[in-house]
Amino acid sequence: MRVLCVFGQHNYGDRARGEGYEYANFIPALRRLGHEVIFLDSWNRNHYRTFAELNRALLCAVDKYRPEVVFSVLTHYEIWLETWEILRGSGIAATVNWATDDSWKYSQFSRLVAPAFHAFTTTCPDAYSSYQRDGISHVLLTQWAANAAGLRPPLSAGECHFSVSFVGTAYGKRRTWVDALRRRGIDVACFGHGWPHGPVAAEDIPRIIHSSVISLNFANSGRPWQGILSPLASQIKARMFEVPGAGGFLLTEWANGMEQYYEGEREVAVFRDLEEMENKIRHYLAHPAQRDAIAWAGYERTRAVHTYDQRLVQVLGFALNQHQKYLAGQGAPTFQIDWDRFEEASHRHRVNRRLMLVRRALIAACSAAWGSAIGPRAARRLVFELSWRLTGARTYSSEGWPGRMFYDLR
Repeated sequence: MRVLCVFGQHNYGDRARGEGYEYANFIPALRRLGHEVIFLDSWNRNHYRTFAELNRALLCAVDKYRPEVVFSVLTHYEIWLETWEILRGSGIAATVNWATDDSWKYSQFSRLVAPAFHAFTTTCPDAYSSYQRDGISHVLLTQWAANAAGLRPPLSAGECHFSVSFVGTAYGKRRTWVDALRRRGIDVACFGHGWPHGPVAAEDIPRIIHSSVISLNFANSGRPWQGILSPLASQIKARMFEVPGAGGFLLTEWANGMEQYYEGEREVAVFRDLEEMENKIRHYLAHPAQRDAIAWAGYERTRAVHTYDQRLVQVLGFALNQHQKYLAGQGAPTFQIDWDRFEEASHRHRVNRRLMLVRRALIAACSAAWGSAIGPRAARRLVFELSWRLTGARTYSSEGWPGRMFYDLR
């Protein structure tokens, strides 16, 4: 089967931040399953001059290669709703999006764009309930997983190079808690954007995990902007599966639903606050045999049921089934791209003088408040937050304010 993958080659479209998670995991899994993979990088703004060029490139790729499935991982408004609706209506391919961060992005993003797809996925149990409540039924509850090519039996604690390690971006309480552990005499080797070691290549992450007595995982994600008291969302992370799969011992912060995938204190270890994390680090460093037994149990569970080869069989099957259901209710499809509709959408995307004046004024004001480095991004964030609240799904259409005003800001 031919699958067109639409996401980023690098994290946030930035080569300096290393190879993207989806690129490193989804594409190899699809190829191991025997599928022909075509890739379109939708995150790197250097590849196209405008969002219109990016959207046209996607439609051209579908028209040229005629894939059975278009598999995307959207960040925000890079691919317009009109583009997905054109693809859905054409009947050429099943369209499916792997939603990320639904623990906090559901209200501002996923519920607004999901109706434009044949199929949608979520890794958040609470969000899945929200989809059903809101009448969005073509959604599959799935989960992150481990790369089957990176499965490695655990080392014993005595063979490991690092006592405690963490791989991930430094933000929020991650930095605070790691600093607190260090003050209490527990050294944590940290790798990723924002740490002194900096980002590491995707292929180096399993090596670090494999050679660590304890690998930490935090469940906090992005913060929905709801004012001064905005809550931090908690979610199951991909690292929860990657660590046991790479033969590591996982000490993870608790997240809702994780008990469906691993048994706490038998296949992984779990903490809920700083004090419990510290106590369990000290306990398992002092009891290596117990640590080794848990690492082996987690590895066996992951190898048996938690790899992307297994996950993507389910996702593709679901997408094809939903595609057939859609076509059965629509009559005879055209199997053609509606280029007239795309040109209308592209025309609505044009930027006028008024929008540019607003952009300049916002950037100037935000730069005065937060500096020239943060100011432009703060201006874009302000426009985005106002847009989805005031205009809803229009934010992700060709005429949405953020996309028309801020193509050159990630």
